[in-house]
Amino acid sequence: MMRISLECRECKKHYEPTFKYICEDCFGPLDVKYDFPKVNKDTFSNREHTYWRYFELLPILEKSNIISIDAGMTPLVRAEKLGKELGLNKLYIKNDSVNPTFSFKDRPAGIAVSKSKEFGLSAVGCASTGNLASATAAHAAKGGFPCHIFAPSDIEMPKIAQALSYGANFIAVDGTYDDANRIAAQIGDSKGIGIVNINMRSYYVEGSKTLAYEVAEQLDWQVPDQLVVPVGSGAMLNAICKGFEELQNISLLNDVSNMHMVAAQPTGCAPIVTAFKKKSYEVIPVEQPDTIAKSLAIGDPGDGRYVLKRLKQYNGFAEESNNKEILDAILLLAKTEGIFTEPAGGVSVAVLKKLVDEGKIDKNDTTVCYVTGNGLKATESLMEVLPKPQVMQADVAKISAVVK
Repeated sequence: MMRISLECRECKKHYEPTFKYICEDCFGPLDVKYDFPKVNKDTFSNREHTYWRYFELLPILEKSNIISIDAGMTPLVRAEKLGKELGLNKLYIKNDSVNPTFSFKDRPAGIAVSKSKEFGLSAVGCASTGNLASATAAHAAKGGFPCHIFAPSDIEMPKIAQALSYGANFIAVDGTYDDANRIAAQIGDSKGIGIVNINMRSYYVEGSKTLAYEVAEQLDWQVPDQLVVPVGSGAMLNAICKGFEELQNISLLNDVSNMHMVAAQPTGCAPIVTAFKKKSYEVIPVEQPDTIAKSLAIGDPGDGRYVLKRLKQYNGFAEESNNKEILDAILLLAKTEGIFTEPAGGVSVAVLKKLVDEGKIDKNDTTVCYVTGNGLKATESLMEVLPKPQVMQADVAKISAVVK
């Protein structure tokens, strides 16, 4: 059986892999460490097209505990038209908007709910800006768990409707994401509920590293030069780095030290970008986030300091994009590649454009831009800039006159 343990990210103390997420000595976060079995590229080649194809590299010990809704192995699109528009010859879009609940959150939610089953927990839940609510609720429904969602009351209606459809107990908190997160943490700990992104976080973040595994495999086990990642809490960027490092450690990839990480945040909630530009490791929380990219509106990012360390480690950048730039990028991606993303994906495309314009990304770099959620989840802000369809009489001659 695969051997795993928990290791404190700060003081490196080791623990048994139990229902625990904070170091008893220094209160640092706990990460999953593995004694990986021998694997090679052929190990994964003829397996199911979900992220569970990498079972040996994930923290579930028994396959019988897997709760899967067939997420993962999403397309890595060679974006030639968008690349030409931006001035890039080797641009790829990792399109996670086509997961079963239409965002990348199916990855960490699936791992955390499966691990909750392995621990024998009786209920699961999450604090969410929307996408995780749907992903957690869907996996809970599949696994037969009661599910409790804690979310700010101003998130997009389609995301609320989606989570409610799966049967979740949806608590709309009159406050910010950080308020919802605080309440979820206290209730999860007091009632023994597996809050996937809080007390199950050590296992939860392991799902996001499959975004590295898949990109590496889809690029025929080559390391990309540039990775543009939308950042809210920062957990996904940190996990992607961990994923590439693990593939190097088990000899599936060559040296990953030359890849560059880019953290993309929206103006109005960009505390990591602010710290990066000040050359500081202190991430000052944004108390009232103000952006159309609600899924990234996390004012006090839990992994903010670690993102800054990753940017230094991988010679990366942090940049922000405003609401207009985000909307322009959503439409540019849709019109060039036929991919409709929510504002979080617009943030990464907008930041990519900015860095190319500034000469920080070379036109011949192999560049992967992560698109993390589907545009149908957040149409309100986009409707303001789209043309209004004209209602016309059902008359062939009149309609033919406007069809050029």
